[in-house]
Amino acid sequence: MAETAHTDRSSTVDPAEIERFSRIAEEWWDPTGKFAPLHRLNPVRIGYIRDRAADHWQRDALCGNPLEGLSLLDIGCGGGLLCEPMARLGAQVTGIDAAQRNVATAKLHAEGQGLAIDYRQHTAEALVSEGRQYDIVLALEIVEHVADVELFLRSCGQLVKPGGLLFLSTLNRTAKAWAFAVAGAEYVLRWLPRGTHDWKKFLKPSEVVKGLATGGIAAQEIVGVVFNPLRREWSLSKSDLDVNYMLCGTKTA
Repeated sequence: MAETAHTDRSSTVDPAEIERFSRIAEEWWDPTGKFAPLHRLNPVRIGYIRDRAADHWQRDALCGNPLEGLSLLDIGCGGGLLCEPMARLGAQVTGIDAAQRNVATAKLHAEGQGLAIDYRQHTAEALVSEGRQYDIVLALEIVEHVADVELFLRSCGQLVKPGGLLFLSTLNRTAKAWAFAVAGAEYVLRWLPRGTHDWKKFLKPSEVVKGLATGGIAAQEIVGVVFNPLRREWSLSKSDLDVNYMLCGTKTA
């Protein structure tokens, strides 16, 4: 859920964020623990990625392994909540995270599930320097935790193969997002530990689109991710981007 180990000027790493998520690394796979909101959100995220990827590569989304043969990178993989379902959908998955404890947790859980996932303590910009590229790159709920947003967004784009897809999700910098994602989720409902989010680090969709363009990504679709408190369920909305939103983009060159 956060980036990695270098702390020089050309790094996306925020040491305070790494420490915050390291302290609770063992709780990643507890559906009632501190990461419960991500467990509830996961079905929507997985379905969106699966369906957009299947449409892009003209495959049957419901065939069981629509991502077969595709390489996928999950940046800020945390304990592997997205890596494992992506592997089950057929992708060749690499997960990177800045926090070594997150990587260790993810490796242990994947081994217990019999899944071959390449987990590394690494940064997006380090992979760029190695010349790595992937068919699909995921950057979900991470950009609001990095130290250098411009470098991070450019690196994300550079890691996508020509013709590949990038998926990014984050929080909009609106008053409604502060009320729901900070005041509501952290202080009233206590879904998240206090201090998880800094509203000043939230990004407007236009800022994300502009940043990704420097890495060659053209935004194809932006959808809101909306929580229904009565049903306690998440759903997608094309009209409500006020709090959470997801972007799907393609590598143009």
